[in-house]
Amino acid sequence: MSLQNIARSEYRAWRLWTRFDSLWAPPPEISVAEWADRERRLSQESSVEPGRWVTDRAPYQRGIMDAISDPRQQEVVVMSAAQVGKSEILNNTIGMHIDIDPCPMMMVQPTIEDAEAYSKDRIAPMVRDTPCLSTKIKDPRSRDSGNTLRHKRFPGGQLFLGGANSPSGLASKPIRLLLLDEVDRYPQSAGTEGDPVMLARKRTQNFWNRKIIQVSTPTIKGLSRIEKLYESSTMEQWHVPCPRCGAASPIEWGNFDHKAISDIRLKCPVCGKYSGEQEWRSQQHRGMWVARKEHHIRGFHINAFSSPWTSWEDLVFAYYEARKDGDEAMKVWRNTVLGIPWEETGNAIEVENLEEHREEYEAEVPDGVLILTCGVDTQDDRLEAEVVGWGPRRESWGIYYRVFVGDPGQAQVWEALDEFLSSLWSYADGEQIGIACTCIDSGGHFTDEVYKFVKPRERRNIFAIKGSSVYGKPGVSKPSRSNRRRVALFSLGVDALKGSLFSRLKVESPGPGYCHWPKDLKSNHRGYDLPYFKGLVSEKLVVRRVGGKVKTEWVKRSSSARNEPLDVRVYATAALEILNPDLERRRERRVVKRKGAKTTKKARRSSVVNPKPEKLFEEQAPSPEPTSKEKAPPKRRKGGVRVLSGGVR
Repeated sequence: MSLQNIARSEYRAWRLWTRFDSLWAPPPEISVAEWADRERRLSQESSVEPGRWVTDRAPYQRGIMDAISDPRQQEVVVMSAAQVGKSEILNNTIGMHIDIDPCPMMMVQPTIEDAEAYSKDRIAPMVRDTPCLSTKIKDPRSRDSGNTLRHKRFPGGQLFLGGANSPSGLASKPIRLLLLDEVDRYPQSAGTEGDPVMLARKRTQNFWNRKIIQVSTPTIKGLSRIEKLYESSTMEQWHVPCPRCGAASPIEWGNFDHKAISDIRLKCPVCGKYSGEQEWRSQQHRGMWVARKEHHIRGFHINAFSSPWTSWEDLVFAYYEARKDGDEAMKVWRNTVLGIPWEETGNAIEVENLEEHREEYEAEVPDGVLILTCGVDTQDDRLEAEVVGWGPRRESWGIYYRVFVGDPGQAQVWEALDEFLSSLWSYADGEQIGIACTCIDSGGHFTDEVYKFVKPRERRNIFAIKGSSVYGKPGVSKPSRSNRRRVALFSLGVDALKGSLFSRLKVESPGPGYCHWPKDLKSNHRGYDLPYFKGLVSEKLVVRRVGGKVKTEWVKRSSSARNEPLDVRVYATAALEILNPDLERRRERRVVKRKGAKTTKKARRSSVVNPKPEKLFEEQAPSPEPTSKEKAPPKRRKGGVRVLSGGVR
């Protein structure tokens, strides 16, 4: 063998040995924060500050990333406000492991749709714009790239992205690094398989060096997963030194002087002196995490006042806006700004307080009403219906509450309801408005009768609904046609809708969220009598522990309480959610219209018969053949439901 061939063989052997040596060598000792400062690039479509990552921009992130990098630390918990950079901490963790310490990883989002959106909007741009990652994960357009929305391969490892609502995505995959994002939005069970967090944790059992990271904005006290996890950790808070005395303390809402939004100051709990926002921000680089407990799990809490991306003025202004809108808005502010759970006060509303909301209406429909909806409850011997008027930001007016006595198994009671739903209601100036959308309860013993009634009337936005008490379910889900009559059936998250309603019932001054009722002795208050108000507050929210799990449940205050008024108002609210009209824009159009020429009778009539579409659902339903007096509806996709905003003025 020639010397040249020997040299080539030795060179190939050296390259092979170098390759094997790099695979078996331990990863470089570098923290997630150090890696991010050296390699990470922020993408323009997912960051307000694209370009090179700088941890010192938000110094509190360093301590969290250092805890994740600590080989002695198996679990890390982050309970935080929104928009403080917690998602970027997870992205940096993923990026560092792809580049430096490859392993099997899984990120779990609340739903599969959330996981796919996160993959497209966060992971893909990070890989594309961070050079050391773009060379390790192939372009998804290339053949056999191993790069799909929910599965990304790279040398030495792979990343799975799953939804907490899908048990198949959480099983049969050995995982060393598990990242659970927004755990408070997870369902209590992944299908029928049980707790999604426990299912995902089982995937890490084979790894001695596993890492589990759970982050979320909290929700309701006693039900919040992240609150429970945080309380079973070191419970660390971000402390910032006082600009006056140098003593470090957490930035807490109770220490703010926010009487003047343009001059917000924070008091030091040690020296008692006040300093402005910029003075406190100048001390952020000297901040530190201080633990309140000794525990093997590191837990961190951070609120939005420490974030460099939101001003104190904006956060305090949001507080006053939320306070005007009632408990539901305050709950969002407390969760997303303070990063702490909302404590439900249950049903503390008295009938006498609601009766004070009665007032003299100037006409059938008060001037502030821009749209009408209706809810219908089905009982064994009657139907109960309420027409509700709505203004911007969920201000509402009770218009009429009516009981249709009769057997719902017979046609007469449904004929009377149909006549009622076809009625036009008058304003003080003589203008008329119709009911834009109606929701009819299909539960109980007359499901088929409800389906028969709504099927030919879907083009009038009369829909069947069915309540669901599953915790965390949205107020209104997309319609389904998997029923024997193939009608559009909307599933309602009654817990969410009732919680929102009770928040509005507590609003004490007319304006956003306030509930008005008529005071009209001649017509017996239009059905809004004392039994109505008792029925409206007939339930209360209780928190129970069932099978070791905390659950919320709406229960009657007494066994004899009549709760139909509450259910009917919930259904009328769901009808508004289905329409989702832009009421602010309607009010603006109405102001312009009143300043101009008066509407002719013909224009008024056309606004009721042929309303302008507001929203189009993905699933649509065939409509009945139009009569000679009705204008044929626009062509629809096969199987489609078009929701029209009836009764537009």
